[in-house]
Amino acid sequence: MALRIIVGKNIRKAREARGLPQDELAHLAEIHTTYLSGVENGRRNITLNVLERIASALGMSPAELVSRPNAD
Repeated sequence: MALRIIVGKNIRKAREARGLPQDELAHLAEIHTTYLSGVENGRRNITLNVLERIASALGMSPAELVSRPNAD
């Protein structure tokens, strides 16, 4: 699976776990809502600066957002 898809899924999962709508997370991370949507859907390549801002807005480390799920 492409890393951008994994990152997008991890962001969405973390956002939903915190009960944040996309527009609120986008505001906290200082990015546009449509950009965040594209990231979550794996359609946009994310920069490291934006990854860091999203992670900070979620109270996580960037490494947590790029980690691949465990293969069971």
